[in-house]
Amino acid sequence: MLLMKLKTREKFAFLQLSHYLARADGHYGEAEENIIEEYCAEMGIENSNGFSNKDFDLESTLSEFKSKKSKKIVLLESMILIHIDNRLDLSEIDLISEIIKVFKFDPNEVKHFSSWGKAVSALYEQGILLIEE
Repeated sequence: MLLMKLKTREKFAFLQLSHYLARADGHYGEAEENIIEEYCAEMGIENSNGFSNKDFDLESTLSEFKSKKSKKIVLLESMILIHIDNRLDLSEIDLISEIIKVFKFDPNEVKHFSSWGKAVSALYEQGILLIEE
C-alpha cells in the first residue's frame, strides 16, 4: 500500500530488510513468505531467493532510507511483517528497536505504528480467508 512510494534503491533495501526481519525469530514460515511476496508485487520487483543472514548488513541497509517519509514507510510495513505470524518474538522487538534508534524515531510515536501493523496484518489474514474457496 505504501511501498510503491519508495525509490527503486529503497525498494531493494526494504526487501533485504524484510527477509532479515522475517528470519529474526528463527522461524520463516508461510505467513512471512506470503507477505514478502505481496511486498514484491506492490513494489514491482522480483523476490530474491538468495538471501543470506550472514551477508546482511543492517546499518548499511538502513542507510539507504534518507527521507523521514521513507523511514516511516519502512517502519509501518515492517510492523505488518512482525505481526503476521501472531508471534511477537524478543528478537523481532530488538530488531525493531534498533531500526527505531537508527531512524531516530520517538518510541512513543512507534506504538501507533505497531498498532497499525497489527491491525493491517489481521485484516490481511481475514481477506485471505474470504477469498479462499
